[in-house]
Amino acid sequence: MVSLFSLSGNDFSVSDPKPDPTTETPSEEHRRQLIEGFGFSRWFLITYQAAVLGVVLIAAARHQYKKWTLSTRSRRKGEKANEQNCTRKDDFKEYPTVFESEWTSSSSGSSRTGDVSPPSSSKGKFATENDPLLTRVGNPEKRTSARATQRIRRWLKAKLMYQPPPVPILHRIMPENSTILCVLSLLALNVFYLLYHVDFSTLTSIEIIAGRCGLLFVANLPWLYLLAAKNQPLKALTGHSYENLNLLHRRQGELLCLLAVIHFAGMLFAWWRALRPFLTLYRFLTFEYILLGDCAFVAYELLSFTSLSSFREWWYEMFLASHVFLQAAGLALLFFHHFRSRPYVGTSLAIFLLDRIVWRMKIKTKTVRADLAVMEDGETVKVSADWSISSRSRTGWRFWLGGNMSHGWEPSQHVFLTVPGISKQHVLQCHPMTIASAAPEPGQDHAWFNLIIRAKGGFSRDLLNYAQGHASTEIRLDGPYGSLHALEMLHASDVSIIVAGGSGIAVAYPMIWSLLHSETRHGQRICLIWVVQDASHMKWLGTERLQELKTLGLHLITPPPSRKYGRPDVAALLCDYVHQLVEQAESASDDAKIGVVVSGPDSLNRSVRNTCSRLVKEGLDIDVAVEKFGW
Repeated sequence: MVSLFSLSGNDFSVSDPKPDPTTETPSEEHRRQLIEGFGFSRWFLITYQAAVLGVVLIAAARHQYKKWTLSTRSRRKGEKANEQNCTRKDDFKEYPTVFESEWTSSSSGSSRTGDVSPPSSSKGKFATENDPLLTRVGNPEKRTSARATQRIRRWLKAKLMYQPPPVPILHRIMPENSTILCVLSLLALNVFYLLYHVDFSTLTSIEIIAGRCGLLFVANLPWLYLLAAKNQPLKALTGHSYENLNLLHRRQGELLCLLAVIHFAGMLFAWWRALRPFLTLYRFLTFEYILLGDCAFVAYELLSFTSLSSFREWWYEMFLASHVFLQAAGLALLFFHHFRSRPYVGTSLAIFLLDRIVWRMKIKTKTVRADLAVMEDGETVKVSADWSISSRSRTGWRFWLGGNMSHGWEPSQHVFLTVPGISKQHVLQCHPMTIASAAPEPGQDHAWFNLIIRAKGGFSRDLLNYAQGHASTEIRLDGPYGSLHALEMLHASDVSIIVAGGSGIAVAYPMIWSLLHSETRHGQRICLIWVVQDASHMKWLGTERLQELKTLGLHLITPPPSRKYGRPDVAALLCDYVHQLVEQAESASDDAKIGVVVSGPDSLNRSVRNTCSRLVKEGLDIDVAVEKFGW
């Protein structure tokens, strides 16, 4: 008998029990529909790879255009500075810091003193979420004559920038609308390939869709592994490093689990409709290649369960171990389950092995001796090391995948840290950490490396306990990783604002250092809003270093510590300083370009992103980037 649920027509024989002559067998029409449906699906799904590749190429073209725009703007700023042949005094003016002692209100940033405080007319202006945040700056005549296309473009940009609130009950953090649109586009593409040219007038369509789900599952596998890889060409093509693509990886993984459920349910329906009179469900599920598919199904569903955000948060080490074991088991079972899955399984395995073994364990790894120091708050560990830098030229494979830490790093990049000395179980563990020290300058032959790690639980708590009894240890660094999009955006802006929440200063400080030492800086206003829980956290950078940044021209804003005074009104604070800094920027009359980067807790990131969205509606030319890992 030819299996009605097979994607390729695998044969098996049924010797007992013998069929009842009075029982109807599947009609010839049913067989014909299955053969035609499976045949069309098999060839149609081949074009799926071309469709996804086309989307990637479109994203690559868009990224290259944006990169060209930013580089052109930065180059013009540099040329403008060279034409004047001098450095503006305001670029290196020291601005007073707004400390907590200068605040008269603990719940809002609207009452401040100092010569960087915004005009009083803007204070207390935004009482509700629907009120306008900022009176637009620029030429009123230009605003009134703005074209409808510009208003539509501004509205669209604001909508894509907006981040919806968390999902009720589940409390699941939602990404910004632009990412949601990408996820929905991926879903729509898969729905199209799932339903196209399917005749729903007969029940045979259920079996055809079940077969397509299996084909779509394996067709998505290589992209799933590529999106999860730390070293892959998508970064150079799209400008998004793996920590941004990881969100798409997780959503695609959830889609694959849904496809697997539909595929499994459709096979059970095929058994119930056509094969139930001939064999029991147990016999059906224990045929060799069916059993392999059952086991693969269980492996991937467990993989999805252990990838839930709550599971990752509480059992991160278990998540890492199960992720490796279950995906390896799933690939092996899928390979033997069906021969048409083998090219996709082989490609996925090759991506995994190249990423993990060749690049991460060999080429991208560096072992150094590091000093460990517990900070004054007793809950933070500072990891410090230094070494000589090798050549930083980015040619050949290094252009696409980057070098290791021996060649230095770029601002806001991060590494995966392994501390084997803690215990045997930590030998194979690696944890993402943002590099908190300034990146080596071009031509510099030595690197000074720092990590600031707050102890919360698991590895970070173990490291804190270990640092209390050990002044130094051997560490293994896998990296660096991370996109430079946010930094390039700030360099091309007239007003650059970085909002850091707590240890988010590890992202902010290298960026600020790069901006303040940029040769193209001309009339650029640079501001840091640093929200801390405790005043002692300011010592993570040190008074001397903060003073050095202020001397170079940094506007430093420090709201009251949230642990004592409650959370500050970052939205109002950001709006006020955007208003003032835009007025101060040299190109304010030409509609100043504003760049905002935020790194902190989810609530802070959403508040800053949505504030920027509302400012875009008000007519400001503003871009925002969130520096946050998506594990």
